[in-house]
Amino acid sequence: MRLILARMPALDAALIRFDGWWSGRSRREQVMLGGLAAFLAVLVLVFGVIKPLQSARASALQDIRTYETLTARVRAAGTLSASQPQRRQGSPNDVILGSAPGFGLTATVAPLPGGARATIADASYDSVLAWLADLSATSSLRIRRVDVQRTATPGRVSAVVDFGA
Repeated sequence: MRLILARMPALDAALIRFDGWWSGRSRREQVMLGGLAAFLAVLVLVFGVIKPLQSARASALQDIRTYETLTARVRAAGTLSASQPQRRQGSPNDVILGSAPGFGLTATVAPLPGGARATIADASYDSVLAWLADLSATSSLRIRRVDVQRTATPGRVSAVVDFGA
């Protein structure tokens, strides 16, 4: 392979002028100018190349963390559906007694004026909250009052919930 370099008169003239200028410097000045050139090259390398790359990397890592957090939140939220959950019909007693077994709960229901009172003797806290959320979403019953007491067993509660229509 043959390398062909084209002669450029302007570049040749500049190199000749630089060589004349450089030759006119003493050895001490040449060392000092060489050190200054090396120092400036290091500064350009650090602040012109390395620092911008580090900044871009840190920004990219922050974006990755942000998008991973958003992805986790979206996955935790579940899927969105256009269809509404099937509404539970009937009297408050029927709605409460019909929904509780689906969450592993045993409810005792007593009628109240304009609603009902459900008493759960012993259940997991998560099941009680899921049951209440389901009733709010699938029926016209609204929670008026909730009294949740923890039991001796960790994670287990007893609850009294007043519902109104």
